[in-house]
Amino acid sequence: MRPEQFLAHIARQAPAPAYLFLGAEPYRRRLCRDALIERVLTPEGREDGFVRRDLEETPMAAILDDARSFSLFAPRRLIWVRGAEAVLPRGRSEEDTPMAGSELLAAYLKAPPPDVVIVFDAARYELDGEDKAKTEKVRKFYAPVKAQVEFPPFSAGEIRALAAELATKAGLRLAPDALEALAEAVGNDALRLAGEIDKLALFAADGRTIGATDLAVLVPDSRLASVFSLVEALGRGERTRALELLDTLLRQGEYLPLALSFLATHFRLALTAREAGLRSPEQVQARLSSPGRPIWPARARQILETARHFSSDQLASLLQRIFEADRALRDVRPDERVVVEALIFSV
Repeated sequence: MRPEQFLAHIARQAPAPAYLFLGAEPYRRRLCRDALIERVLTPEGREDGFVRRDLEETPMAAILDDARSFSLFAPRRLIWVRGAEAVLPRGRSEEDTPMAGSELLAAYLKAPPPDVVIVFDAARYELDGEDKAKTEKVRKFYAPVKAQVEFPPFSAGEIRALAAELATKAGLRLAPDALEALAEAVGNDALRLAGEIDKLALFAADGRTIGATDLAVLVPDSRLASVFSLVEALGRGERTRALELLDTLLRQGEYLPLALSFLATHFRLALTAREAGLRSPEQVQARLSSPGRPIWPARARQILETARHFSSDQLASLLQRIFEADRALRDVRPDERVVVEALIFSV
């Protein structure tokens, strides 16, 4: 089940004796954990009733024996078992996976003790991509646990919707461009998004509206404002504007090889969009987004505008010049302004 299904499930009925939390996304996992604590334990019973274990340190048999044992100080218990992936042997094939622990778990769940809930928390692996095979092995081991909750990464649309929701709850007024820029800044990291929203709400406690320029100062490593404005200016062939932004970047102490990396990514995506014949921001998003690297609507429009402004040959030539500028910046004691200005004048 998905996190929202889990939250609805424990709101309507008694919790299951055991759950498997599967996937690396931390924000919705925290929501589900907190909701389960609220459902299982009274406020006064949480100090003794919330038990933390780690399968890296404690074997499965010992954890299950502990769950069966009556506690005088905590008649209701929630046992949180971290490192649930540790049941899988490292450096061995799937056929060698010992299933004794799985059989112990199946025997436990045939007659689970009342008022005890165990959560096996497998947060090391993503659900898809390179981790998918390992995730499936974990799922197979915990097959006796019927209540399994999956925590996939947030999609681009989900992060943007969450940013709007959290901003509203915090009473934070974000300009539309700032909302998209903030979502772009955090990628699919909802936990970081929540922290940034809290920080921005404190800054804007007087009711001011936060714009994209404010984010450049308030959100560290956000890849916002000046860098993306430089990308946009070069994408439009606006040399004067690009030179002004370069001056801003230098005064801000921006690491210019990183800025060039963003430039290279932008022009590479524009070249891909042009050669693929993409004609709308929606097509750009669908074709060029990847897990953990969403293309936001504003950026999709930038990519499309750049693809229309330059030919394929011009884009390929620009990528070569960016590569040469990056190599020059890494030379012994380079003059960063001269190197990047030369790049700007070549556009």
